[in-house]
Amino acid sequence: MSQPIDTAAGALPSAVAARRRRERLRHGAFYLALLALGLVAPLFVYPVFLMKILCFALFACAFNLLLGYVGLLSFGHAAFLATGGYVTGYLLASHPGLTPELGILAGTLAATVLGALFGVLSIRRQGIYFAMVTLALAQLVFFGYLQAPFTGGEDGLHGVARGELFGVISLRGNLSMYYFVFGVFLLGFLLIWRTVHSPFGQVLKAIRENEPRAVSLGYNADAYKLVAFVISAALAGLAGATKTLVFQLASLTDAHWHMSGEVILMTLLGGVGTLFGPLVGASLVVSLQHMLAQSPLGNWVDVVLGAIFVLCVLSFRSGIVGEAVKLYRKNFK
Repeated sequence: MSQPIDTAAGALPSAVAARRRRERLRHGAFYLALLALGLVAPLFVYPVFLMKILCFALFACAFNLLLGYVGLLSFGHAAFLATGGYVTGYLLASHPGLTPELGILAGTLAATVLGALFGVLSIRRQGIYFAMVTLALAQLVFFGYLQAPFTGGEDGLHGVARGELFGVISLRGNLSMYYFVFGVFLLGFLLIWRTVHSPFGQVLKAIRENEPRAVSLGYNADAYKLVAFVISAALAGLAGATKTLVFQLASLTDAHWHMSGEVILMTLLGGVGTLFGPLVGASLVVSLQHMLAQSPLGNWVDVVLGAIFVLCVLSFRSGIVGEAVKLYRKNFK
């Protein structure tokens, strides 16, 4: 005798599967649209301005990996940005035959090593103590670069040649340089995306939400946080190295504590704990700085940015992208 078919039970999984397919299609279309926008953007906007946004967006994404997915507030990320920039700039300026990709790899590696050192010294601290330790270590690096002979001190490091990628593709033109920077940003962003959506990323979120519970489940929280810290430092160094290549100089400004505060502003403004929040925040901050610098309010840039930040925090507690995600889930799910 045949058994009756539970049509309601059978329809539920198919409905969930269909909803997931539609969700993947919407996400895929969104990513393709952003990719297309990035490819055609330099045809309508000054490429150097776009490259500056991409460099700071990668820097903010690297910082967001630590703050948004691990819950660690670092005040020392400017040290990694500057280290990547100085090492890359020094090698390319002093070794004319060195190709740019090797210079960037060297700068990224130097920032990674510095990040491991910072992490070992600070990762066992939490909250304000972690933030203060990273700030103190970053200030030591700042004064080290101020006195170091190869950085140029307050004058900075100039004369960095863009060179030829792999010894074949010239990066002297802004258009070719833009697509190289865009590719670097995509690689960094994909690494963050894969980290967040991996089992490793799920453990990081568990540590952020309830570290004692994660430890009770057998996870070595300090080891996970250290690896996340090193990845974040490496990507920040990659952003600094790329920025030095774009502007053909490395300045002491990148090592100042103000830069660490600026990346916090970008991340919180765009939406901490979201993948696209740092990109939106960096775009907004860099654009505002550019517009205000050319206006009568040029001497009040920091004041205006601070006021905008306060208003956004009071109005959008989750940041611009965070609020947009909430609206999307409310209307489409």
